[in-house]
Amino acid sequence: MQIELDGVRYVRDGDRTAVFVDARPGQDFAGATLSGSRSIPLEDVSAAKDDGRLPMEDHNTRIVVFGSDTEQARAVATALAKNAFHNVAFFDGSLEDLVAELGETKVVAGH
Repeated sequence: MQIELDGVRYVRDGDRTAVFVDARPGQDFAGATLSGSRSIPLEDVSAAKDDGRLPMEDHNTRIVVFGSDTEQARAVATALAKNAFHNVAFFDGSLEDLVAELGETKVVAGH
């Protein structure tokens, strides 16, 4: 499912259980990302089920995926949905779009 900017803003402001996933490669994530997001590039989807990056206790937890572009975010969201996560949406845009529109500055991962 695709999520628009207003939806991202609504989830970010109101759903404290939502998981935000950065679909970009690890080195890009390490440079800067949205605060609180988790790095899960496409090749890491299976590993993320075992290492705590995904909410294995509740597959209905809302997951919002963003990336460098729509296609990257959609690919990770599709992979998550195929791994039994039922409430996954991808942002139709880039991390830079989110940063500009949400008024949030990118943060170095882990800070």
